[in-house]
Amino acid sequence: MGESTIPRFQRLMAKKLLFLLTLLEILLCGQSKFMVYNTSQGIIPGKLNVHLVAHTHDDVGWLKTVDQYYVGSNNSIQGACVQNVLDSMVHALLADKNRKFIYVEMAFFTRWWRDQSKAVQDVVKKFISSGQLEFINGAMSMHDEAVTHYIDMIDQTTLGHKFLKEEFDVTPRIGWQIDPFGHSAVQAYLLGAEVGFDSLFFGRIDYQDRAKRKKEKSLEVIWQGSKSLGSSAQIFAGAFPQNYEPPSGFYFEVNDNSLIVQDNMELFDYNVQDRVNDFVSAALLQANITRTNHIMWTMGTDFKYQYAETWFRQLDKLIHYVNEDGRVNALYSTPSIYTDAKYATNEYWPIKTHDFFPYADRANAYWTGYFTSRPAIKRYVRLMSGYYLAARQLEFFRGRMNSGPNTDSLADALAIAQHHDAVTGTEKQHVANDYSKRLSIGYMKAEELVSSSLACLVESPLLTRCQSPVTKFQQCPLLNISYCPASEVDLVQGKNLVIVVYNSLGWRRNEVIRIPVTEVNVRVHDSNGIEIESQLLPQAEKYVDLRNYYVKAYLGRTPPKTPKYWLAFTVSVPPLGFTTYTVSTAKRTGSTRSSVDTYKSSEKSKFEVGQGNLKLKFSTVQEKSTNYVNIRNLVEEQVELSYLYYSGYNGTHQKDPQNSGAYIFRPNGSYPITHEKKVPLTVLQGPVLDEVHQQINPWIYQITRLYKGKEHVEVEFIVGPIPVEDGIGKEVSAQISTTMETNKTFYTDSNGRDFIKRIRDYRTDWDLEVNQPAAGNYYPINLGIYIENDKTEFSVLVDRAIGGSSLQDGQIELMVHRRLLLDDSRGVAEALNETDCVGDDCRGLTVQGKFYYRIDPLGEGAKWRRTFGQEIYSPLLLAFAEKDDKDDWMNSRLLTFSGIGSYTLPDNIAIITLQELDNGKVLLRLAHLYEIDEDKDLSVMASVELKKLFPGRKIKELKEMNLSANQERTEMEGKRLAWKVEGSSENRHVSRGGPVDPKELNVELAPMEIRTFIIDFDHVSNQLFAAL
Repeated sequence: MGESTIPRFQRLMAKKLLFLLTLLEILLCGQSKFMVYNTSQGIIPGKLNVHLVAHTHDDVGWLKTVDQYYVGSNNSIQGACVQNVLDSMVHALLADKNRKFIYVEMAFFTRWWRDQSKAVQDVVKKFISSGQLEFINGAMSMHDEAVTHYIDMIDQTTLGHKFLKEEFDVTPRIGWQIDPFGHSAVQAYLLGAEVGFDSLFFGRIDYQDRAKRKKEKSLEVIWQGSKSLGSSAQIFAGAFPQNYEPPSGFYFEVNDNSLIVQDNMELFDYNVQDRVNDFVSAALLQANITRTNHIMWTMGTDFKYQYAETWFRQLDKLIHYVNEDGRVNALYSTPSIYTDAKYATNEYWPIKTHDFFPYADRANAYWTGYFTSRPAIKRYVRLMSGYYLAARQLEFFRGRMNSGPNTDSLADALAIAQHHDAVTGTEKQHVANDYSKRLSIGYMKAEELVSSSLACLVESPLLTRCQSPVTKFQQCPLLNISYCPASEVDLVQGKNLVIVVYNSLGWRRNEVIRIPVTEVNVRVHDSNGIEIESQLLPQAEKYVDLRNYYVKAYLGRTPPKTPKYWLAFTVSVPPLGFTTYTVSTAKRTGSTRSSVDTYKSSEKSKFEVGQGNLKLKFSTVQEKSTNYVNIRNLVEEQVELSYLYYSGYNGTHQKDPQNSGAYIFRPNGSYPITHEKKVPLTVLQGPVLDEVHQQINPWIYQITRLYKGKEHVEVEFIVGPIPVEDGIGKEVSAQISTTMETNKTFYTDSNGRDFIKRIRDYRTDWDLEVNQPAAGNYYPINLGIYIENDKTEFSVLVDRAIGGSSLQDGQIELMVHRRLLLDDSRGVAEALNETDCVGDDCRGLTVQGKFYYRIDPLGEGAKWRRTFGQEIYSPLLLAFAEKDDKDDWMNSRLLTFSGIGSYTLPDNIAIITLQELDNGKVLLRLAHLYEIDEDKDLSVMASVELKKLFPGRKIKELKEMNLSANQERTEMEGKRLAWKVEGSSENRHVSRGGPVDPKELNVELAPMEIRTFIIDFDHVSNQLFAAL
């Protein structure tokens, strides 16, 4: 025995002697004394440190609604009560100052905080200041990362961070995305590094990827999610070894079946040493796949700590006895403490780029179905997101009121809807209804704000925070199914319809709008009183059925009349502003009626649509195929649009029982949907737009549109009800095929922001074992997907989050609807079989939506994708009013307005937030829309002149903030941890906009950069209209 081992031997003997003496005392005395556990242990250098992180994962709706989860009702579905979790957390932390707990979901914590007495609030504030309670992530919900738009992710994170800053002066340091089903590059660099997080932890990565990373000890990496921002926006990121739960055998909820630490020797089943051995074994197992001498145990899972003492009592004992044992060091910790410990090791870490999609938790189980699940809710969320952006702008121009309508309710509903079991479509049906109800309530309140704000703007010669405007505007949230009572008025005896069109983007827009009308002889005048070209299109019978059924479903009544026509005309709307149009009866000639031609498949006819540079040539012999010709750039391509369905896999009686369901896409074969050609093809043509109507089969209807002056194709689809009478669930996809050779390569967006290169049947980080050639190649799409060859690029943009791929060269596939009859065994315990009922008439859900495509010369497609992508996200907002001949609208009201005067934003910049806050200050976010090397003209540094952006207002103070606006940017960057990266780090210079000169007030933005500001205006100079 060497000399160095003698002291260690002596220490071990002393411990054993102490243990025996203690045991003897207990036996002699015949009774146990109150045990004080030593839980004060910190980090010990040189030992394996096991960081015990006490946490609960509280879904903001899933099997129960958010409110049911909070109060603990509807427990026949799930015994879960967040109120109990937070109540018992207070008592448990009071019992021992060394105990620590983290909390994540502010949607629940804000509810609980409002319910507490001042005494309890004071106690909680002490927990926060001492570090016993730490807020991690800090957003309203743990948002999904596949089907959320980056603006929504920012908004809901900002809402939670605002609460924490105002109540506790706290800025969360750590990202905690432990349950979303795959992880995006945008989450890493934008909602991680740019928020100011020091690290990001998550639970779900592909099972093949995880296995490789365990072998390589690369579960923890430096994630560089943006090629444009590079190392300036990288973050330390860690995937858990298995999931976000404790190691097996260490669950301590009241009804859990793990063995507790039984340390009372007077009772049977004493097991301290056994439990210590179990702990050490599990710790060493994890240490073998983790770099450094620090590992994290996530001690908790869904809705745990409802009686927190049951957990903390066992954790106290484990810390005490494990540290007495001495082989490893156990301590109460948080992800912040763990991150700092990792950083202090000075270790070099492997680099990770791109994202963690798609995610499979085992063979044949790809979580790619939820990219499309509940497509109607996905569209509703996207519509409300764009509306929320516009409503906040109008509230800013009018001036935020202390009372009256505001956007707060819509903000809260949208924040909750971003949860990873909300917009994903993976919740129970009654919970989906609850999300929709919240969005509807939020919309109604925001609609009131929008209407009154527009009324103030059209009535006020000066911006003086008007209180009670006279003008009453109406809006039409069901316009997509041709229901708009405001536009369906009888224009008789001098009545006119006034339409105010608002544009929330920073550039002028010239677009076609369509509204349903009952009159045939109508005409349209612009804000100068000049009659403009307009077109009447007859209502398709398909719309009449949709309108009557769903209006009754939503409103409980059948529409009293059915408009015969759509009225279409081109509007020109200034940036961040509105213009006014009037519709009136025409005594002689008015709107041009569309020519209507029908073609039977037996006629073997050919025809052409399109009035500008873009032409589509059809043949009734091959109705799926069109010849796409752009005479401006000489692009020509054969495009075929068809539909197919995948039959949902039924694994009930199979060796591999995995079904296709709300989460999982597991097809059991694909089947082309035959174009039945029973209904003649209908072509509508006129001076504004052309349409081709095709009834593909009894449950798929398609309209192809070309607008005058536009060089893209709009495809509207109406799909459903999907028939399931044969007992087979179906997943319906649209396929757009070309002759392009694309070498298995395609590009999809990340949360509507960066585009990521995808290669079929390939993963960058490991050698993929292909077991699902369709599902394993599906990716989430929020903005678009494109393919390219050596000459052209073919882009498809979408109107909502959707799943898609390129499963064959030259082809793009979009899954537009899913209806399944089996649960996929991932917890929701309900088939994805959406139905609507009107009385006794119950039908499967019908989905109406659009996608858009365009073909450009190679290198020229980004301009359309980025510009038109913003226009899809922020549709023109229409507000309607009536006037008669006695109302001199033209002279008594403002007919056109731009909140930024004559200024126009650069083509590569968008305003993604313009919002007056409670304190009168203004939150402004500017986003560069392009990546580096994406466009030869627009992937460059851009500049925004704030003086011109806010005419008539004087900026008193300008502070640049982090992305979530809870700390100044310089403060955030000063605290940023600089991690070491394995291998040669990038040498490319990362471009960023420079500091803002307080006199010049020009903001520079580099490609993909988003800059956030809090602006304090001199309110004496706030005369906006006087400057216009």
